[in-house]
Amino acid sequence: MSDNDLNLTDLDDDDMAAAMAKDEPEEVYADDGKGQITARELEAVYDIPVQVSAVLGKTSMQVSQLLKLGRGAVVELDRKVGEAIDIYVNNRLVARGEVVIVDERLGVTMTEIIKADRPA
Repeated sequence: MSDNDLNLTDLDDDDMAAAMAKDEPEEVYADDGKGQITARELEAVYDIPVQVSAVLGKTSMQVSQLLKLGRGAVVELDRKVGEAIDIYVNNRLVARGEVVIVDERLGVTMTEIIKADRPA
């Protein structure tokens, strides 16, 4: 990971409340290049809903082929077994990762953060 990657520490509600109640200087969670961002400044975005998608792979087919698919049909994707999957937040690629199993449910672990170049 490079020095330019943005890293945020995960906080639960109790940690956030405790951090904000302290009289000590706030811990810095990120540096946006223009200055440091503190937990208090990030609080406004914590409740904003986002859509997270994990894309295992893609394929294209004609509508006629799609309509012929039935139970048990196999659709071949453009990825190989073990290859990283793409993780999107609000339709923007933000990371790559791997599928994991957590308490009999599927999950995703991020292995690479994708830093988007933004115009100044």
